[in-house]
Amino acid sequence: MDRDLLLSICPALRTALNRSRYDLDAVRELLGPEAHAAYGRGEPVPARRAARGAGDLGLLVRLFLLQDTCPEHDVARALAPLSPAAAIRAGLLERDGDGVRAALDLRPFDAGTGTRWLLSDLDGSLRPTVTRPDHVLGVGQASLSLLHATPTDRVGSVLDLGTGCGVQAIRAAEYADTVTATDITPRCLTLTAAGAALNEIDLELLEGSWFEPVAGRTFDRIVANPPFVVSTGDVEHSYRDSGMDLDGASKLMVSQAVRYLNPGGTAAMLASWVHVDGEDWRVRVASWLPAHGVDAWVVQRDVADPALYVGTWLRDGDADERDPDGAALAEQWLDHFERNGVEGVGFGFVYLRRTDSPSDVLAEDLRHGSTDSLGDEAIDYFRRVEWLRNHDVLGARFTLRPDTALERVYLPGAEGWKEAVVRVHRGNGPGWQHEIDDLAAALLAGFRADGLPLEDLVTLLAAAHGEDEDALTTHAVSLVQGLVRHGLVEPA
Repeated sequence: MDRDLLLSICPALRTALNRSRYDLDAVRELLGPEAHAAYGRGEPVPARRAARGAGDLGLLVRLFLLQDTCPEHDVARALAPLSPAAAIRAGLLERDGDGVRAALDLRPFDAGTGTRWLLSDLDGSLRPTVTRPDHVLGVGQASLSLLHATPTDRVGSVLDLGTGCGVQAIRAAEYADTVTATDITPRCLTLTAAGAALNEIDLELLEGSWFEPVAGRTFDRIVANPPFVVSTGDVEHSYRDSGMDLDGASKLMVSQAVRYLNPGGTAAMLASWVHVDGEDWRVRVASWLPAHGVDAWVVQRDVADPALYVGTWLRDGDADERDPDGAALAEQWLDHFERNGVEGVGFGFVYLRRTDSPSDVLAEDLRHGSTDSLGDEAIDYFRRVEWLRNHDVLGARFTLRPDTALERVYLPGAEGWKEAVVRVHRGNGPGWQHEIDDLAAALLAGFRADGLPLEDLVTLLAAAHGEDEDALTTHAVSLVQGLVRHGLVEPA
């Protein structure tokens, strides 16, 4: 693919997209809720029916979203002032019999700041397509997850490592003064450059492996959706395979990223890690981090068993376990997992913050449903960790967040309802829950801005209930530190 040719058509293509209102709101309005939902399920016919006779916007929906072959004269009208011939030369379109069709995926997306356009390779979901070794992945679930989980507070510089189609870099341009995007695959950088040109965004694009292109440089934020697939180390598709054994790619990212952060800088990354027989996954991930200079929050969102994991990624690479070749790949992959004691593969987010203090690492599960973005939560989490580092909990006063609720869960017993558990629950964000006992509930009830310090509350509580004050103090400090980390309790 010729980058210069593709870039040369971007101004005219942008004019056409704006004129036809090829944006998310207009497309959703055109399709309507039922056809839009059907399209999301991979059922294109309702969307095709809605797009017929809908003018230039309908034609662009058929051409790029439904991947239909369309008459050239209709395409010429919808893409004016860009000619179909120029689009074909640039690799955006291709001829198909008497008509033309999309050779690249071009679609609008909105990450919260209005419509942007992205270019990527066709994914084969609507038209049979062979996945190229240098396939440029579009906006999939993983990239959307990272997009919604990345902090967007204003920063000076961002590094998007392994940019792919450029979705993270294009979003970062909204909240950063400068954005550097790297990738080992030239095709990725070409399509990212075109996406940046379409959106009139300036990006620094560098080719190279991992952190090599930015050696010696530091940034205020790093975002990364690396090729984190846990496998045998073979490379079949560059967008997902790192060439490193098992979770080696995630280890490399997590262990090295802090070196490329400015003091106080943060990283938001997707990562995978293996669950090995006899080993705590949290200890495994924590071992990747240095003992000094980083605050880390590792959030596990899902765990897949080996069979599910291998089957999912085989299908992603167009392999079918029902065929001999696909079956052989599955056997090889599962044998490798078995030899290494892999019982599952965890997946989630890793947030880092560079400090000048001993490292603070928390790895935990967040597998319950949570619709709120973790991006702002991660920044707040690091602020809370910093507060805990610099303050004596016992001497502080605390308040409960307004959305913190006390819940008592009852289950049926032999003599009616029996209390099973008491817990405090945060009503927003990640929805953290902490199981507590009645003494802890009584302690939290005393939290108020004009109240007593924690140390005095513990003394009163121990006297009132005949508890050992030292033991209660130890328990209270641990409880409050956990509740502060999770944002259920705040310093007054």
